[in-house]
Amino acid sequence: MLDNRAPLPPEIARRRTFAIISHPDAGKTTLTEKFLLFGGAIQMAGQVRAKGEARRTRSDFMKMEQERGISVSASAMSFDFRQYRFNLVDTPGHSDFSEDTYRTLTAVDAAIMVIDGAKGVESQTQKLFEVCRMRDLPILTFCNKMDRESRDTFDIIDEIQENLAIDVTPASWPIGMGRDFVGAYDLLHDRLEIMDRADRNKVAETIQISGLDDPKLADHIAPEQLQKLREELEMAKALLPAFDRTAFLNGSMTPIWFGSAINSFGVKELMDGMGEYGPEPQPQKAKERQIDPEEQTVTGFVFKVQANMDPKHRDRVAFVRMASGHFQRGMKLLHVRSKKQMAIANPVMFLAADRELAEEAWAGDIIGIPNHGQLRIGDALTEGESLRFTGIPSFAPELLQVVRAGDPMKAKHLEKALMQFAEEGAAKVFKPMIGSGFIVGVVGPLQFEVLASRIEQEYSLPVRFEPSQFTSARWVSGAKAEVEKFVNVNKGHIALDNDGDTVFLTRLKWDIDRIERDYPAVKLTATKEMMV
Repeated sequence: MLDNRAPLPPEIARRRTFAIISHPDAGKTTLTEKFLLFGGAIQMAGQVRAKGEARRTRSDFMKMEQERGISVSASAMSFDFRQYRFNLVDTPGHSDFSEDTYRTLTAVDAAIMVIDGAKGVESQTQKLFEVCRMRDLPILTFCNKMDRESRDTFDIIDEIQENLAIDVTPASWPIGMGRDFVGAYDLLHDRLEIMDRADRNKVAETIQISGLDDPKLADHIAPEQLQKLREELEMAKALLPAFDRTAFLNGSMTPIWFGSAINSFGVKELMDGMGEYGPEPQPQKAKERQIDPEEQTVTGFVFKVQANMDPKHRDRVAFVRMASGHFQRGMKLLHVRSKKQMAIANPVMFLAADRELAEEAWAGDIIGIPNHGQLRIGDALTEGESLRFTGIPSFAPELLQVVRAGDPMKAKHLEKALMQFAEEGAAKVFKPMIGSGFIVGVVGPLQFEVLASRIEQEYSLPVRFEPSQFTSARWVSGAKAEVEKFVNVNKGHIALDNDGDTVFLTRLKWDIDRIERDYPAVKLTATKEMMV
């Protein structure tokens, strides 16, 4: 990731665009809140589990997220911290929404992995980590909930190294745990961080010391804890690698901070780590060439579409990662797929559920472009060059159900709602060649609930999902004549997705094996590049 390119313009170089990933309940939403709090973006952290109005966590704006206390759609937030501009993308914590998370990770330059001090590396963390690994994303790790009973520090580090096959280097070291947790020793700056349990929104007190032999340590740490800290750090220095920024930037090493997000402890050090060591905006890949952030012309790609963020206006916002240049409000950009010019008159920057007009944006920033359906996931916007960004995946759904409107007269309304959710990436929608109605495909069962509740709320249209005879879907590709021959023989299994691409719906794994055997010229794939 480090190479001999010329330094970036200062405005681009100060940007840090990253996502926070974790297993549900590891404390990701709380950590996001504290980032916003320390960035001066919000005045009070609204805990997910607090009472009344305060529980409306700032980054979770969908009704269902607020009721369940989980994040199911990725939202982007921009704020300043010290001399840096942070673009933080919150990802869905629930595994049923992992596809949204995969796509979000195509738009960031680094990730913060949150793990629970008691539970260590959990299944969803492992899955998300694999996606980061595919993209060689630099990862900073935050071990949360150290103020509760947690596992031994060495055990946690060993588990990360073994399960995720990545070198771990401690950036801080916890002092005590659970009730005895008093703070952490900052190894990167030789500082002692003491936690204030009285005020959860208060930043830890920092005591500058000169190494572990400094007598000042004894004023703040009990003798037995100090003895243990010295012994553990001696072992850590002997057993664990020292921080190496090159290894971190190429994704083979992760620095780990220990803290408690709910007590605001360790969060500021993690933010400093992201600013100080995190990557600047990185080049993006397109089919035609690599796009470097310092290029003069503006380019960007849509990695997410969120519909009805404001239900009163039926609006749709396309989240665009700026890949290069200096964008200014009012600019005309080429929408590469339709070959039409778009005047970007009211782009927005997000601060959780609040949005403000963005007068300008630089490479690395994430802006929202309100539109009426022109922009889709994977779309490129440029100042004239025809580019197609690569690496934005669409995955075959794992669950398929037939959807029916409660009122049969409203079939047209249902089609409109489904197409919108398909373009947003919230579900796959298939129109079978034979028979009426639509088949909806998702990754996890919770998505059916979310879809039904959103269609009812946003379109006043009650729907029901019913079991389908099909269990999975594959995209069909190959020479036109071969595909047509295949389609004619297998009409009962064929559908079109919302882009008009041919899809083969299967009942059993045996169906796929049979097709591969009988039609060697036809290719069935479980993923599709969202290049348009």
